[in-house]
Amino acid sequence: MQEIQSQHTFHLPVMGTGFTVDTPIRIARYGIDSVISLVDDTLIEAMRGKYAVQYGEPYKMINKYDPDWRARRITEYLNLVDRIVKQQFEELRNTPFEPGSEITKYFDLLPEHAPLKQRYYQMQKAAPEEQAQIQNELRNQIAPGKINVNIMTKLDRTNYDSMCEPLPETHSDALSALRGYATSTLTSGIVLSAGLNRRLYAYFTEFPDFFADKTGWIKKQIILKVSDYRSAEIQGRFFAKKGLWVSEYRMESGLNCGGHAFAGNGNLSGPVLQELTQKRDTLKIKLESLCKKTLAAQKKTVPDAFPPFRVTSQGGIGTAAEDATLRRLYGIDSTGWGTPFLLVPEATQVEPDTLEKLQKAQEDDVYLSDSSPLGVPFNNLRNSQSELHRQELIEEDNPGSSCPLGHLVSNTEFTEQAICTASRQYQALKIAYLKELDLPPDELAVRMQQVLVKSCICSDLGDTAYVIQDVPKAEGLFPAICPGPNIAYYNRVATLQEMVDQIYGRGPVLSSPNRPHMFIKELNLNIDFLKGLIDGLNTGYGKTKDADIQEFHTNLADGITYYRELVPTLTEETAEAQQT
Repeated sequence: MQEIQSQHTFHLPVMGTGFTVDTPIRIARYGIDSVISLVDDTLIEAMRGKYAVQYGEPYKMINKYDPDWRARRITEYLNLVDRIVKQQFEELRNTPFEPGSEITKYFDLLPEHAPLKQRYYQMQKAAPEEQAQIQNELRNQIAPGKINVNIMTKLDRTNYDSMCEPLPETHSDALSALRGYATSTLTSGIVLSAGLNRRLYAYFTEFPDFFADKTGWIKKQIILKVSDYRSAEIQGRFFAKKGLWVSEYRMESGLNCGGHAFAGNGNLSGPVLQELTQKRDTLKIKLESLCKKTLAAQKKTVPDAFPPFRVTSQGGIGTAAEDATLRRLYGIDSTGWGTPFLLVPEATQVEPDTLEKLQKAQEDDVYLSDSSPLGVPFNNLRNSQSELHRQELIEEDNPGSSCPLGHLVSNTEFTEQAICTASRQYQALKIAYLKELDLPPDELAVRMQQVLVKSCICSDLGDTAYVIQDVPKAEGLFPAICPGPNIAYYNRVATLQEMVDQIYGRGPVLSSPNRPHMFIKELNLNIDFLKGLIDGLNTGYGKTKDADIQEFHTNLADGITYYRELVPTLTEETAEAQQT
């Protein structure tokens, strides 16, 4: 089956649980790919109810504890989004080629180098009798953006029935989410982030849509978010041994990104992308051979050939020059622009109070926090409503969350069934335990802060969508937001057209002229992170071993050497990008 490929060279990554939950409904008709998080099925069900009513579709709520509720909620919402986008796109396709029309906007957003954009320009200059023919040709060659989804593989709690009995492992959070996507009508990709989950990855083999047909076409593609080449190879081999092809490796900066920051071991984006570029063809040959061998042994369809996997990059990109450099130097197929789009209401959901705070945010307002119950550093906004509410609860001597969703439960320190470290239950138990230890005041203060800093992000990150959609929520609304450091260099709301023009270098630059290059910013973030690791080791409160710190330092030093050698090329590439 031949697909019409997107002519855009950027995509919107997943952002939180609520910021991109309906982004395809907002922008997919213009040919732009985006990603929906599958973490919060309660939010997903609320959005399904809202959009079903808006588009005149029947709606019957799927309640918690209904049979297979989590997977069914996800399937029904994705099917609804699929129908809405297809309807929107057909309406767009049939609008006239005139100023202000939807189809004109579609072509105005395309990059100048796109073949369809060039044909569009030819149409505008053609004689009247030829224009109609070219317009029909253009209508048949456009396609909507893909409705991709994301599973954060670490979030894989056991679920329970209404009698508090554990459900089968196929009903865990991650496996249920996968089943929800796999049984949907979508033709798109699933982005897997946060590392390898063997149980989840093995479950892919249960669904035919993830296997290639004879031509190599795959209805539902696997996309791996990775931080280095080694991770790409290990996970790619895991899938290949099961006869599954990874269609895309999505390289993300460890620290110069939004949400959870998987710092890794000091590997910087430039050297990582360089290694993948150099080994890309070799990796493709190895994985293709292994995948075909597995399929033949299983007596399944063996494709004549698999298509080359895509390599994409995201994290901290902010100018057309940086975007072009990634594609020119490393052959990147698409770049992910996340944080800047938080200031584009046409594309993402950010409620008014938070939107205003993002516009005013400076470098010190966005920080790498210990807020996440996962124990992974988390980019946070100091004055978000979620953070202010957390501090209020501490001042009222009632810290912690009621844990309305429980997607981040993992701790069994005091309870037989896992609970969340951001929950009121856990924090009360932990604080009582610490007070019984008769610790020195300074140590007690540090360890108390390590408990109280945790936030209810799995609930609060969806609250902005509830506010925007005017959907009530029993627990109250305290929106959290997790922008990358890049937000400090943007200070106003932008239209979709303005932000896309920023990406393609054909409009006013929206970011601050004092913004550091993405590679330099990432380097400085890693240096600061290394300092924190060393401080933790010296004070005795850190968890990182001396050998790991040494490896981090070595990788960082190697990265600096690489960038020093890259400066002449980078300068030349930047100058060329500014001229095109």
